[in-house]
Formats: sequence, C-alpha cells, structure tokens
Amino acid sequence: MDSIEIGLWVTGGLLVFVVLGMRVAFAAALAGLVGLIWIFWDKKDYASDEFVWALTVAVKTAGQVPHSKVSSQALSLIPTFILIGYLAYYAGLTKALFEAAKRWIAWVPGGLAVSTVFATAGFAAVSGASVATAAVFARIAIPEMLAIGYDKRFAAGVVAAAGTLASLIPPSAILVIYAIIVEQDVGKLLLAGFVPGVFSAFVYASLIIGMALALPNFGPPVGGFTWRERFASLPPALPIVFVVVIIIFFVYNPFGGDAWGTPTEGGALGAFVVFLMALYRGMRWGELKSALLETAKLSVMIFTIIWGVLIYVRFLGFADLPHAFADWISGLEQSPMLTLVCILLAYAVLGMFMDAIGMLLLTLPVVYPAVMALNGGVDVAAADSAFGMSGPMCAIWFGILVVKMAEFCLITPPIGLNCFVVAGVRDDLTVQDVFRGVTPFFIADGITIALLVAFPSIVLWLPSLA
Repeated sequence: MDSIEIGLWVTGGLLVFVVLGMRVAFAAALAGLVGLIWIFWDKKDYASDEFVWALTVAVKTAGQVPHSKVSSQALSLIPTFILIGYLAYYAGLTKALFEAAKRWIAWVPGGLAVSTVFATAGFAAVSGASVATAAVFARIAIPEMLAIGYDKRFAAGVVAAAGTLASLIPPSAILVIYAIIVEQDVGKLLLAGFVPGVFSAFVYASLIIGMALALPNFGPPVGGFTWRERFASLPPALPIVFVVVIIIFFVYNPFGGDAWGTPTEGGALGAFVVFLMALYRGMRWGELKSALLETAKLSVMIFTIIWGVLIYVRFLGFADLPHAFADWISGLEQSPMLTLVCILLAYAVLGMFMDAIGMLLLTLPVVYPAVMALNGGVDVAAADSAFGMSGPMCAIWFGILVVKMAEFCLITPPIGLNCFVVAGVRDDLTVQDVFRGVTPFFIADGITIALLVAFPSIVLWLPSLA
C-alpha cells in the first residue's frame, strides 16, 4: 500500500473518531500516531520484527511536535489577546461600551439589537476569542433586550452571531493560528481582518434594521437620551479604543516606515494597558484571579488542539497527501473560482461537526497548498495568477475567507459553540432556542462571504498599505 492510500485510510479513521464524539485534539493525535507507525512499518514491508522499530520512530517523531511547534513565539499572542478580553470584562469596560452604543445607536429600528452588534464588534477589538465575547454579552445585552420586548430566541441569536466577529476583528486568535500554519505574516493577516470584520457588523446591523421595518412588534427603538447623556457615555468607553489603537500602531505604523513593534509585543502591551485600567477602575483580587483562570483555561484548550492536530499534520507530510490533493485540484477542468466556492461550501458542511479551530488545523495543511496551486503558486506575479493577485495576497485573502467560514461554523447546528455558550450562560434558554434565533444571520453571513469572494479588495486594501 502506498503512502497516499495510507493517508486516505487514516484520514477516514480520523473523521470516524470525530463523528463518534472524540475530542478533536485527541482524535488527531491518535490518528497521526497510528499513521506514522503505519508509514514506517510499511517501509519494512510489514515485517513483524520491525514493528517495534516503527513504533519507536513514530513515538519519537510525534513527541517532538508539541514542544517544537507550540513553543513558537507567534503563538504567545493567543493568551495575551484572550487576557485582554477577560481583563476588559472584569474591569467593567464592556458595560461601558454597551451603554455608549445604546445611547448613540438604539434610536434606529431594532436599535438595541443593533447596539449589541456594534458593542460586540468593539469588544471583539480587544478580545481574541469568540466564545469569551459571546459569554460576556449574553450576560449584559440579553436582559436589556428582553426587558423591552424582544423575543428571547432572537436576542440570544444576536449575541451568538455577533460574538463571532471576534474571529475576524484583530486581535484574533484564529487568524494567528492560520498565519502560523501557512507561514504567512501575522501582522498583515491581523490587519486584513479589520475591514471584513467591520463590514460583517454592518451587514448584521442592516439585517436587523430590515427585520424591524418588516415585522411588527419586532423590537422597539430606544430613545430619550439627550446629547449630554450621549457624550457622557464616551469617556468610560474610550479605554477600549485606546487599546485598539495601541495594537494597530504596533502591527502597522500609519505614519510610514517600519512598524513600532511585533504583534506579540503589541498584544503584551495591550494586556498591560488594560491591566492598569482595570486596577484604576478598582478591580479586586478575586476578579483578577477569575480573569487569569479563564484565560488559562481557554489558552490550554486551544494549545491542546494545536499540538494534537500538528501530530496529524506531521503524518500528512510523510504521506505526501497535501501535494497529491493540490495536484488533483489543479488538474480539474472547472474554473479556479468555482473550485474555491466548492471548498468554502465543504467548510460549511464540515463545520457542522467540528469546532472552528480544529477544523482549520485539520484541513489547512491539505487545502491551502491546493488553493495556492489554483492561483499558480505561492510567488507568482498578480498578472499570472488565476485570482488576479500575488501568492502572498492570495494567502491573506483565502485566510480571511476560511476564518469567516469558521465564524459561520460557530453558530451552525449541531455543535455551534457560541450557541452552546449563550445557552449555558442563560438559564431561561435552551440550545434549540439559540439555534432558532441565529437562523436569520446565516443569510447575512452568506451575503458577506459572497461579497468577500467577489470583491477581494475589501480584504486586501488595508494589508496592501502595510
């Protein structure tokens, strides 16, 4: 049996493990270890006395992965980004942000839901985790929406969908993971997520306003705020804006020249600034302890998924499956754009059964080389490429598309993680309630993804300036 066949069999086994309910990290690590043993044993023509040798080599190969990969400096961004979000929450900055959004925006049709979307987008700019964002606003926004007559399912759907914006708007943990897997510039990818993230927020807001205009008793606008009250709400929310500016300035110097620091340094400085603001606002030891523990729990979960999946990725390299898949994709007769659309649709289906980070980690080692092959290669000139852009820009564009698909998967049944988080925070909601409430946002996400595919400049404008 050749290595490609072994790769296909092991990948099929991995999918079976996942469908049966095994955690992605452990399923991937087990499949990768079994695949490595199989590959090495196959080289010895399955000689029984060589099985121990194959097992030893496979274990040593797999054992090198967790330290060599997870110790990457770029991955240190993940806990700092997550810490920023939890410190901001426990410092009360999220409440201030929501109050400011409510006073300035809630007068439009469906205004409180629209305010939730933009407040969530603002918090996403200091939180790298969609799950944390959804959990925070489930506590803050849903009670206020219910108090003025919103349907509880739609209120929960707004929070679950808006929470996904943290996947795109920098700082984003998923974008960092993508950059490391495909070996692209972290800073440019973080910049690239800003405009599509804000664009997604406006699409969500447009959907809500349209529903409020079309449906009676949907959710009344909230008025009565004076201009003095509106301006008074801005200073408490300004610290979040300040942190966003710090991070963006470190990633991209708007005054020209080299950036002032690396994204890792920007994340660390952002966390330190939020920490000082939290102390100034009276954060107590118990709240700081909770922020640190929540950050540690989420970071450990993400890192566990990463090292488990990277063992499987190491096996894929030995099996040469990514190159075989890339050759097959590039040999298809249909247009590259149609192939890309089919890949994105496959992500939509796969996301129904896997969490976002695990899905990207498992698929990118195979899919990314195929997309680059469609484009004509990593370093081709824009004029020679199928998608009309250079290899590095194609990598950034494709990264934003797959991360947007990962956002979509955070709210799709049966395992949309954001929906489970919102239902877990609110005792009066079931997971089924949240899935029903989030259904209209599938349309909004479909529109956004279609526009990002049709108009790559939405994604590439900001990183092209860096």
